[in-house]
Amino acid sequence: MGRKVLGVLGDLVEDVVVWLREPLRQATDTDVEIHRVRGGSAANVAAFAGCPTRFLGSVGADFAGDALVGELSSHGVDVRVQRRGRTGTIVVLIDERGERAMLPDRGASVLLDDVEPSWTDGLAHLHVPAYSFAGGAVRDAAIAAVGRVRSEGGSVSLDASSTGMLRHHGVDRFLDLVAELEPDLLLANAAEAELLGLHDAELPKTTVVVKNGPDPTAVLTPGAAPHHVPVAPVEEVRDLTGAGDAFAAGFLTALLEGAPVETCCTNGHAFAARVLNAPGATMRPA
Repeated sequence: MGRKVLGVLGDLVEDVVVWLREPLRQATDTDVEIHRVRGGSAANVAAFAGCPTRFLGSVGADFAGDALVGELSSHGVDVRVQRRGRTGTIVVLIDERGERAMLPDRGASVLLDDVEPSWTDGLAHLHVPAYSFAGGAVRDAAIAAVGRVRSEGGSVSLDASSTGMLRHHGVDRFLDLVAELEPDLLLANAAEAELLGLHDAELPKTTVVVKNGPDPTAVLTPGAAPHHVPVAPVEEVRDLTGAGDAFAAGFLTALLEGAPVETCCTNGHAFAARVLNAPGATMRPA
């Protein structure tokens, strides 16, 4: 029997990553270093995963879409995309501390519609960042894909993705969606967990994993006391872009290998550490 297949549904975009060499100066020039890399939370998870992986999404019928599909495929990912509209772009400003400010134009990513049943066939697990529920045709496509994977015996995880997106599209709306979909796993960082009230939320069928940078990751399992998994120190942090996606990739890779949740967290930490000194969502070799 082959290894279990991870499915990831969501954005595949171009990231224009701007490393600021000094504080941003208004109405004049600022010294920067610019990198163009493949981005999109879902695409990052697919590229970083250490198991057979299938990406489901939409890109434009343009040169950028061709290049991004080729780059993601080069990581061994089975890329399934619809082609319509124009490929999305996210400008990511990185300050001297490695913290991000993102300016997203998701383009074709929100146009994913009517995912073919063959795209979800054989998936042992489907991971969906919350960006895919924020509006556009992709919302209904994502909900339908989750239902199909669940009906075929697969498991599901969601990622809270972004406090800005959650506030813009509605915290209560997202929580209602989580209650409706009952994912096996919900990933969030500390700020997202606080915004959503996840430490006190009643999610009887969902294990919540809360990342907190260099501090221990909290695992909130229904019916059990919270458990905290320490994070190994990282010597230098230049760019946080993609760290959460790398954590998800490492966590889900271990999960599909049958590892306990503590081991999944440790594997997620190790994957995340490998992107912290690279521009954008780029993973250094192990």
